[in-house]
Amino acid sequence: MNAAVRAVVRKAIHDGLEVCGIFNGYQGLIQGKIEQLQLGSVGDIIQRGGTMLRSARSEEFMTEEGRIKAVRQLKLHGIDGLVVIGGDGSFRGAYELVKLGIPCACVPATIDNDINGTQFTIGFDSALNTVIDAIDKIRDTATSHERTFIIEVMGRDAGDLALWAGLAGGAETILIPEAGFNMDEIIKRLQSGTGRGKKHSIIIVAEGVMSGSGLSELLSEKAGIETRVSVLGHIQRGGSPSARDRVIASQYGARAVEVLHEGRGSVAIGMQNNVVVDYDLEVVFKPTDHSLDMELYKLSKELSI
Repeated sequence: MNAAVRAVVRKAIHDGLEVCGIFNGYQGLIQGKIEQLQLGSVGDIIQRGGTMLRSARSEEFMTEEGRIKAVRQLKLHGIDGLVVIGGDGSFRGAYELVKLGIPCACVPATIDNDINGTQFTIGFDSALNTVIDAIDKIRDTATSHERTFIIEVMGRDAGDLALWAGLAGGAETILIPEAGFNMDEIIKRLQSGTGRGKKHSIIIVAEGVMSGSGLSELLSEKAGIETRVSVLGHIQRGGSPSARDRVIASQYGARAVEVLHEGRGSVAIGMQNNVVVDYDLEVVFKPTDHSLDMELYKLSKELSI
C-alpha cells in the first residue's frame, strides 16, 4: 500500500494538484486526522510493508451520522476527491461516500486477490512469495523427517493464494473454497505417493475450507496418517513488498489520480490482461464477476500425481 500512497502523492503533485493524507482510515477521516502531504512525505516508503497512513476499523462510519461527519471533514479541508486503498469493506465505504457526492477512485489492496473486475490486487504477489518461501523451508523438514505437512494459508472465501502458492510450491494437494474435496481422494493420493516410495507430502489448505488442525484430525481418524501442521497466519501480510507489487501499486495509484482529475468519481482501478484499467465501482459488488482460474486448479492436480 505504501507504493500506492507514494504514487498518488507524487502523481498528484506532478499534475499540479494538492494532496492530503488521511490517517487511520475512515475513523481518522471522521476525526479529521488529515494532513497535507509533500514529495518528501512519501520518500523512502516504497520498500516498506503496511501503510504509513495506518489503518483502523470504524463502527461509527457504518452509520449515516458517521458518514455525514466524514463528508463534513472532507469539505472542511477542501478535498474534492478521495483515493481509497483497500479491500471489499473499504470499497463499500467509498461507495457510500459516492452516494453523498464525494468522488472516489478505489485501488484494490488485499492478499486474498478477491476484488471483482481485476486479475490482481496489491499485496497478493508479496503474500504469495512469502507463502512459497515458507513451503520451501517446510519441505526441507518434511523431506528430512519423512512426514506429511499441512500448511494453512489465508483465504476465507477466495483460494487464489492457496492455489498459486500450492502450484508454485509443488504441493501434492491443494484445498480451496471454490472447489469441493473428497477426503477419500486425498487419502488415496497420499497413499499412492507412499506406495511409489515418496517419503513426504505437502498439503495446502485455505482457511475458508477448514483449519489445518481439523484436516490433520480427519486424516488421522480416517486413514491413520500422521501429519504436522503449520499455520502461517499474519506473517503472510507483512514484509517488504515484491517488485511486481511495487510496480502495479504505482500504476494503480497514478491511474486513480488521473481518474479523479478527469472528473470521474465512482471508479475502481484494476488490471486485465496485463493492462491497467478502470471500471464502474458497482462492478466490485456483483456476486459473480470474480472467479478463480479453475484451469490452473486442474493443472495443479495433474502435476501432483
